[in-house]
Amino acid sequence: MKIHRIATIPGDGIGKEVVPAGRRVLEALAATDPALRFEFEDFDWGGDYYRRHGRMMPEDGLDRLRGKDAILFGSAGDPDIPDHVTLWGLRLRICQGFDQYANVRPTRILPGIDSPLKRCAPGDLDWVIVRENSEGEYSGAGGRVHQGFPNEAATDVTIMTRSGVERIIRYAFELARTRPRKQLTVVSKSNAQRHAMVMWDEIAVSVSRDFPDVKWDKELVDAATARMVNRPATLDTIVATNLHADILSDLAAALAGSLGIAPTGNIDPQRRFPSMFEPIHGSAFDIMGKGLANPVGTFWSAVMLLEHVGEPAAASRLMAAIEKVTADPSLHTRDLGGSATTEQVTSAVCNALGAGSHR
Repeated sequence: MKIHRIATIPGDGIGKEVVPAGRRVLEALAATDPALRFEFEDFDWGGDYYRRHGRMMPEDGLDRLRGKDAILFGSAGDPDIPDHVTLWGLRLRICQGFDQYANVRPTRILPGIDSPLKRCAPGDLDWVIVRENSEGEYSGAGGRVHQGFPNEAATDVTIMTRSGVERIIRYAFELARTRPRKQLTVVSKSNAQRHAMVMWDEIAVSVSRDFPDVKWDKELVDAATARMVNRPATLDTIVATNLHADILSDLAAALAGSLGIAPTGNIDPQRRFPSMFEPIHGSAFDIMGKGLANPVGTFWSAVMLLEHVGEPAAASRLMAAIEKVTADPSLHTRDLGGSATTEQVTSAVCNALGAGSHR
């Protein structure tokens, strides 16, 4: 029996509520299966750590995480600390430090949840968005000069490397090949961005030759937003740059009902380092400590974590428990139009797992 070593990093805001809820659900799952075991270690990094130490995580933070099998992360963001400090000091430091270059975001309409797309049947929206997670528009390259003067200038430089683009597009083709429809949409903006995005398009064409069984097309990012709303059933697996996929995946989550239910995985496909799993909803300080946070995004992220560490049966059981709970409108949190609390949803999922006990 393998013991899965999991780092939990609640981070900021409602991350401090949903990550403990995620750990509790995983522990409930393990309690019903003698072959499933976890060893958790919690790290108190984030805004509060910054106020004490002047940094979001310790200098040796990556070394302390390196031996883990996976990371369950909450959020990074604090109203008293500049956003670029919280993001680059914690989440991006881990993502880039561990070369988690594939950000994978599944999206579908869960049972009992109402989509804003009134003409959309639940099966019409079943996507996986693959986001390049290590370079592109979020490379951190650029600077500011002449600050405070009328001629002040600032640049943010997009950096795309052939190796970086090729590996994420190849990952997306491989993922598309595993899904029933074997379909991939490559999102671009090469009509306006005539250097990096043209290279992106060229590499997509080159990689596609290795996947004759995958049907693929190209869509400009602005047209992709309209297609997601008007023709959701025409999409399946989607791959896009760091910025484009960041925006598209939030739109996808909103179309599926709420950002509160959406999961993501920051993956190192080569498994050299631990991968990190997190809800996409952010720190949401306006509802922090009120018991209003929707933990479903964290629970679904835990499903992805289980799949990654080689526990597909446990992942399926947890997903079934999540869907049983979302199917009950009385267990919808405020973001879904209900009044259920974080605790009520968490307890319901734990109870659903207990009902399917292996013992």
